[in-house]
Amino acid sequence: MGPLTGIKIVELAGIGPGPMCGVLLADLGARVLRIDRATPSNLGVERPLEYNLVLRNRETIALDLKAPAAIEVVLDLVESADALIEGFRPGVTERLGLGPDICLTRNPRLVYGRVTGWGQDGPLAKAAGHDLNYIALTGALAAMGRAEGPPAPPLNLVGDFAGGGLYLALGILAGVLEARASGKGQVVDASIVDGTASMMMQFYGMQAAGLWSDQRGSNVLDSGAPFYDVYACADGRYVSVAPIEDKFFVELLDRLGLPPSMIEMKRDRSQWPRLRQVLEETFAQKPLEAWCDLLQGSDACFAPVLNMHEALSHPHLRARETLIEVAGVVQPAPAPRFSRTRATKPSPPRPADPERDEDILRSWLPAGRVAQALEILHRNVQDQPDRRGRRTA
Repeated sequence: MGPLTGIKIVELAGIGPGPMCGVLLADLGARVLRIDRATPSNLGVERPLEYNLVLRNRETIALDLKAPAAIEVVLDLVESADALIEGFRPGVTERLGLGPDICLTRNPRLVYGRVTGWGQDGPLAKAAGHDLNYIALTGALAAMGRAEGPPAPPLNLVGDFAGGGLYLALGILAGVLEARASGKGQVVDASIVDGTASMMMQFYGMQAAGLWSDQRGSNVLDSGAPFYDVYACADGRYVSVAPIEDKFFVELLDRLGLPPSMIEMKRDRSQWPRLRQVLEETFAQKPLEAWCDLLQGSDACFAPVLNMHEALSHPHLRARETLIEVAGVVQPAPAPRFSRTRATKPSPPRPADPERDEDILRSWLPAGRVAQALEILHRNVQDQPDRRGRRTA
């Protein structure tokens, strides 16, 4: 089920943006076959497989991609795929014999999705890096944080998952649509630096117009404005307030019992320090729960700052089932939502399992190729450790 039902994607195992792209497409109904490593690798943050949620909703087989016979199995799978996902450094799949030229020869309609940090070309293309490095280069990291502190790493949401995984998913879907019209596949070069720079579009425009300062913590959206920030409560917890528009700020003033004339302090940047002091003193008078009772659901643009455990019990997220339980693990539901082709509940991450290999291969390969592919797959598991243990990605 889901709007992408019928689309088939081969995913070469990787970390970060590649798996994120795979889970986004799989959650919406695409059939994603993950080609895992024959032996566990020490990449990324190690955790038990059932908690590696970006690997949910997949079929998985394990292959040693250094073996020519295994490469031939992947190429056979590529023949029936709409797209391929790979996140190696530039040139790695070419050396393996799985580069775009070979894959597109086997399947001219294939959309070959590549995601890297720096891109497939350029002076840094082959250098190692991680999310933080990529967002640092694009101007994004320097803009995050308070004026008195250093840049603040925003987890790896901005680079890996948004600038990389989301943009690769968009590129693959655009490529598949075009291939259905033209009959021709192509390569999608999704780099985290490109995707992050794209997301900075509004701020580059504002800077060009003289409306954004490079001085961190001095702009409306970066904690510089007192009406777009977080404030400590009497119990040490935090609220977020963001009434950028005057009418919403007047609503906040009214509910806080502050004079409506304070709207002039919002409009006068020189008065922002005094306005911040007033808001700090006001929110420090009551605990978070009291502010939720007073402000939540109003037009004051308010929300409590919750940690992940607290988010589970928030009435709005519970009503929408934004967070669901799958096999005993609480996790985000598929997004976005569709009125007719609704996504089904995800299946948990599963390791490659020789007992399922035949069923998987029969749905991907012509009948005459299944037996040979099975022999190659099962050759991988001889003398290998149990693949049901820990996994990284």
